[in-house]
Amino acid sequence: MTVLTGAPLLPTYARFPVTFVDGEGSWLIDEDGKRYLDLIAGIAVVSLGHKHPAPLAAAKEQLDRLWHVSNLYSTLPMEHLAVRLSERFGGAHAFFCNSGTEAVEAALKWARKSTGKTGYVALEGSFHGRTMGALSITGQPGKQKPFLPLVPGVSFTTPDRLADAVNADTAAIILEPIQGEGGVHPLGREVLETARALADEFEAMLIFDEVQTGIGRTGAFYAWQNSGVKPDAITLAKGLANGLPIGALLVSDDSPTGFVPGDHASTFGGNPVSCAAANAVVDTIDDDLLTHVREIGALFQNELPNVRGRGLLLAVELGRPAGPVAHELLAKGLLVGTAGDTALRLTPSLTISHDEAQQAIAILREVLA
Repeated sequence: MTVLTGAPLLPTYARFPVTFVDGEGSWLIDEDGKRYLDLIAGIAVVSLGHKHPAPLAAAKEQLDRLWHVSNLYSTLPMEHLAVRLSERFGGAHAFFCNSGTEAVEAALKWARKSTGKTGYVALEGSFHGRTMGALSITGQPGKQKPFLPLVPGVSFTTPDRLADAVNADTAAIILEPIQGEGGVHPLGREVLETARALADEFEAMLIFDEVQTGIGRTGAFYAWQNSGVKPDAITLAKGLANGLPIGALLVSDDSPTGFVPGDHASTFGGNPVSCAAANAVVDTIDDDLLTHVREIGALFQNELPNVRGRGLLLAVELGRPAGPVAHELLAKGLLVGTAGDTALRLTPSLTISHDEAQQAIAILREVLA
């Protein structure tokens, strides 16, 4: 296939100057045949690596059977995925959609319907998506400013001042266990415990945005399991189907169901092909793989300076603009992201090998020296 230049795309991304045509495992190949070691994995999406045989086979088999029926009916892949995610959570009901921001939108509506209240509390520096509702609870003024006014009733605070922001009008406290786009900043257990206690005190819902931290990324299947602080609901997307579009809101069996038929919908939500791939992903992320994630994450943290995060959601703090460094690494065949202005974001596939991690570390050391 001929690679196009100057394609008529709206300018919503400042893309790196490379076009990829193939990939396998932790490697991508551009149109000239150059290979790149991929430490971003589609921004924490290709969780098992490119063309992993399990989700690939599951998606292909489903493509040969059934692509879409809408949510007027049910499908076996969707039902099986809901069961798998519920079992990993300890009991939950699922709403399926197509992306993380859609999952957040569902969570905001669910919290309002469940509580009858309209206020939200989120953290400064947070990122929850770019649709109007999700952007409204994203604590980054630069992203919000061009689209004001947004949804009212949102209070932004810092982790140490949560208690000052939550009150009787709060429908939900929404937190990322590790702030991703905001710079890969983990929240301490005490912050999560405080949020849980405040939600209980004021009869608000506690929602964890696990779009980036969920599905094994931090070395536990759900990041909340690292702290033991159980939320009322979580949002999922990114790594759930290894690159096929999917999102999910999981509501704990201990929390109000909230919705009734007609309250919310998604035409493509629960798509059988995406759900088939997601079932294979969930089955593949077992205890051995989670141990591997923790071990490789520790390797990056031990071998590189100024690293923060957990598992394979990591940032390397540079103390200077990260964009030029990411471009320099691209030229050397290593793909990384950025988080905030001064940090490199490392979100490789959970299956990256020890040798591949060492190879990446060597390139990073060379460029950062």
